[in-house]
Amino acid sequence: MSADYYIPHLAQAPMEPPAATARIVDNVCEIWTATQNPQAGVDTVAKWLEVKPEQVKVNVTLLGGGFGRKSKPDYLVEAALISKALGGQAVKTVWTREDDIQHSYFHTVSAEHLEAGFDESGNATAWLHRTVAPTIASTFAKDAKNEMPMELSMGVVNIPFDVKNIQIENPEAAAHTRIGWYRSVSNIPHAFAIQSFIAEMAHQQKKDHKDFLLSLIGPDREIDPASLKDDWNYGESPEAYPLNTARMKGVINMVTEKANWGKTLPKGSGQGLAVHYSFVTYVATVVEVVVNDDGEVSIPRIDVAVDCGPQVNPERIRSQIEGACVMGASLAMTSEITFKDGVTVQDNFDGYQVTRMDAAPKEIHVHLVPAKDFNQSLGGVGEPGMPPVAPAICNAIFNATGKRIRELPIRYQLES
Repeated sequence: MSADYYIPHLAQAPMEPPAATARIVDNVCEIWTATQNPQAGVDTVAKWLEVKPEQVKVNVTLLGGGFGRKSKPDYLVEAALISKALGGQAVKTVWTREDDIQHSYFHTVSAEHLEAGFDESGNATAWLHRTVAPTIASTFAKDAKNEMPMELSMGVVNIPFDVKNIQIENPEAAAHTRIGWYRSVSNIPHAFAIQSFIAEMAHQQKKDHKDFLLSLIGPDREIDPASLKDDWNYGESPEAYPLNTARMKGVINMVTEKANWGKTLPKGSGQGLAVHYSFVTYVATVVEVVVNDDGEVSIPRIDVAVDCGPQVNPERIRSQIEGACVMGASLAMTSEITFKDGVTVQDNFDGYQVTRMDAAPKEIHVHLVPAKDFNQSLGGVGEPGMPPVAPAICNAIFNATGKRIRELPIRYQLES
């Protein structure tokens, strides 16, 4: 069996758009701004002003929203250059929403092709994943046309599946716009494709999705990421952070229990499951959807199980996961960047839609797996909540309607 999946370009669209205040006094440019990468701001401003880096000082304010957009310092450069043109006078620049959406460093468009083969018992014996996407490296090198090893380590090469024959392919894809960081980065398209495809595999084999997923992961074991051709491992030690299948199965079992997986639901309702490992944290999600006769989707409940190791501030973890669920619903349901004649079509929230309050998940239940002790290595929590949301929504829609969604955003695809 095989299937193809697609995710469009996305914009970070933080509620607080890029802004910076700059002045130049005694040949020193001082900047006040919200940035995720102050050193990049120093180096880039120094280059454009043709001064030494020590002649640039960046004061970091509270970030507000960022999601990767504010790691790029173009708005700092703009403020600095205007100040220079005005003789060093203090200048405050604030981008409009149109500036922000039409001149972002967009999350990459992605096309994913998957194939699977089975034995007579319905067990997967072969796995092919062909992933094609313009790489973030294209922002820094014009000849970059393949996903970086780091991007392939976001859910493509490091799959903990008990399958004998696995082949990963990454053909070239040229970038036609600025590509940048986005919350959870390449984990989003990879998780969407893989977790949707596993649901399709389970359906074809007439097996419960949860049971099939657990069997695909296989026995409990710790896997050296390097053995999966993942030498990055999110920048963490492979000894401290092996890929642990018991922990992955643990979040699947927890979330399905908390969500009452398989419960009887009325017509037009369904549950969907997805799991993903990213930023050395394990997250499993069950989404419940309702699809009315007009094809409109609502999300009455999301359950998320998180195993991030020791938890210093559990309420902060919950708030991060809750925000990830809302943002994940946005990219699944409505968000999309397109181009016409080389120009971004969307220029404000009427075109680039994010989840409104009335369409947000009504309930989000976050379930934290207790750590063994505080000697266990800590995992990330800001980004891992995002990747399982879109595939869980689409899997739930299939269980509610019988219609497969393989292309995002869902938007009008369910209209009769």
